[in-house]
Amino acid sequence: MMRDIRHSALIVSSSGQFNAAVMRFLSGFPMTDYRKSGAAARRCIQERYYDIVIINAPLPDETGEQLAVYITQQCSASVLFVIASDRCEDILDQMTDRGILVLPKPFPHDRLGKAIRFLSAVQDRIHSLEKQAETMHERMEELRIVTKAKFLLVEYRHMSEDEAHRWIGKQAMDQGLTRRRIAERILEEYE
Repeated sequence: MMRDIRHSALIVSSSGQFNAAVMRFLSGFPMTDYRKSGAAARRCIQERYYDIVIINAPLPDETGEQLAVYITQQCSASVLFVIASDRCEDILDQMTDRGILVLPKPFPHDRLGKAIRFLSAVQDRIHSLEKQAETMHERMEELRIVTKAKFLLVEYRHMSEDEAHRWIGKQAMDQGLTRRRIAERILEEYE
């Protein structure tokens, strides 16, 4: 069972039997789409973000290898490429070097579940790192705004940098606002 149910998945396969097997492991996913061809999958990828894409090769319109590579170039989705075991060795190195997980078929059904759990864990880490990067970006932006406001106070109110720093902090505390909001007001006043 999946720990994190926020993931979305795209299954690219023309086999109803394969789709049914995969769905057993995606039951906790809030959204799962199906496409039968590479062309339809490409349109889907352009329209919405998927955390996990599972490709059951070959597809009716292509081998699926190009689609797997295309997905890794277009977004940060984790890709599981399922291919006949006799073709697996031919493409394993190429796919692995691109971060695509390859699963030879036929396979035990529990291996599919483990692969999906692995890809879900990778997506959890990607989402966590994206959130950290966003938080860091917000902090850097706040620091930039507060620093600019301090220099305006130094220039126009003849405060030292330490005095300007303390003044912004005190105003934020007294008014129940963030340091950033106080700094933005200073920028509006002097720019």
